[in-house]
Amino acid sequence: MTERLSMSALVALLLLALCAGGVMAVEPVRIGVCYPMTGSSAAYGAMGYKGLELARKERPSVLGRKVELSLADNRSDRVESARAIARLVRKNRVTAIIGGLTSSNTLAGAPVAEEAGVPMISPWATNPAVTRGRKWIFRACFTDPFQGAVAARFARKNLAAKTAAVLIDLSQDYCVGIASFFITNFKKLGGSIVARLPYNTGDLDFTAQLAAIRASHPDVIYCPGYFKELALIARQARETGIRAPILAGDAAQAEQLIKIGGRAVEGLSFTTHFDEQGVTTEAGRRFVRAFRAAYPDSTPDSVSALSYDTYNILLDAIARAGSTEREKVRQQLENTKKFQGATGVMTMKDHDMIKPVVILTVRNGMFRWLATVNP
Repeated sequence: MTERLSMSALVALLLLALCAGGVMAVEPVRIGVCYPMTGSSAAYGAMGYKGLELARKERPSVLGRKVELSLADNRSDRVESARAIARLVRKNRVTAIIGGLTSSNTLAGAPVAEEAGVPMISPWATNPAVTRGRKWIFRACFTDPFQGAVAARFARKNLAAKTAAVLIDLSQDYCVGIASFFITNFKKLGGSIVARLPYNTGDLDFTAQLAAIRASHPDVIYCPGYFKELALIARQARETGIRAPILAGDAAQAEQLIKIGGRAVEGLSFTTHFDEQGVTTEAGRRFVRAFRAAYPDSTPDSVSALSYDTYNILLDAIARAGSTEREKVRQQLENTKKFQGATGVMTMKDHDMIKPVVILTVRNGMFRWLATVNP
C-alpha cells in the first residue's frame, strides 16, 4: 500500500509540473539591458530602447524560448552603470547584457561583466578601450580610430580645410578619444590644429572657447560632442559671427540637435552609423519599415538601428551556440561574420565590428545622407 501511494504521489508531482507549464522547458532567455533612461543621456536611451522593442517584436524567442529583456537604468552615470550591471548579473541572472550604450558608461560597467564572465555587447560605445584586452566584452559599432580618420579625411578633402579648431568635452571618454584620433589623422593629411579647447557636459556658456576660436580663424571646427552642448555651441558660434563649418561625431544624430540648434546647425556635418537614405541591406529596409510604422512622427536614427542590430547579433549567437551557456554564447559572438544588419554588413574582429561609416549633414532642418565610407 505504501509503495502504491508513493508511486501515485510521484505521478501526481510529474503531472503538476507539466500543468504548471513545464518550468524547465519554457524558462525565458533573460537578456539584460543597461541603458541611460534618465539623466543627461536619457534621449539616447529612449532611442535605443525603441530599436530593442522593434527587434524583439520581430523575433520574440530563440531556441524555442521567449526572450525576456531586463532593463536597468544606469542614470547616465558611471558609478550607477557598474551597479546596474552587477544587478543584472546577480539578481536577474541574465545570459548576456546589451549596454551600456555610451562609451563612458560602458567602460564603467564592463569590468563587472568581465569579472562575472557574462557576455556584454554595446551597440554604441565607440571608444577603443571598451573591448581592449577583454574576453567577454563586445561592440556592434565601429570604433573611434576609424570614425576619427574618416572625419579628418572629410575635413581635408571635402571641406578643403587646412586648419581646424577642436572642442573637446573632457567629461566624456568618447569625446576625448575621437578628438584625439581626428587630430592625429588631420595632421597626417597635412592639416594644422590651431586651437584645442575643453568644455564639460552640462556647460551652457561657451563664450571663452568661441573667442579663442574666432581669434584663430580655423577653416573648420571639429566638435564631437553630445547633441545638447553641440547645438548650443553652434548657436553661440553663429551669434558671434563665426562662420566656419562645424564637423561632429555620431553623438550628433538626435532630433533634439535640430530642435535646439535651429538654423545654427544648418550645414553641420557628422560621421555616424546609419541613415535610411543610405540603407544597403534587407535588414535595413525592414528596420525602416518597422520604425516608420511604430513611430510615424520620428525619423529612424543610429542608436535605434544599432540597438536593433545588437539584439539580433546576440540572438544569432545564441541560436548558433544552441545554448544559453555563457561561454558558448561568447564564442559565437566572436565568430560573427558578414552579419546582415540594419547598419550594414559587418564582421566581428577582436571583439569590434568592422563596418561602414555614414556621413550626414543638416539641410533644411533635416538630416541628409552625403556618403557611406567602407572600411
